[in-house]
Amino acid sequence: MSTMTQKTHKSRTKSRRSHHGLKAKTLATCEKCEAKITPHQACPKCGHYRGRKILDITKRVLRTKRNKKNQQ
Repeated sequence: MSTMTQKTHKSRTKSRRSHHGLKAKTLATCEKCEAKITPHQACPKCGHYRGRKILDITKRVLRTKRNKKNQQ
């Protein structure tokens, strides 16, 4: 027969799970358009990353307009 274990109190349980809390996302500022972006990614508004143009935003805008028109 096993020995009886003691009850785990709420404070002990919660302190064990203290690292489960959510952290706020860090944001960087785009060098070109001053928009808030996630670090290490191209800016979705202007398409620049580290001072260089990576994405062609005009093509993306035209494509989304065309897709929305086709869905209607």
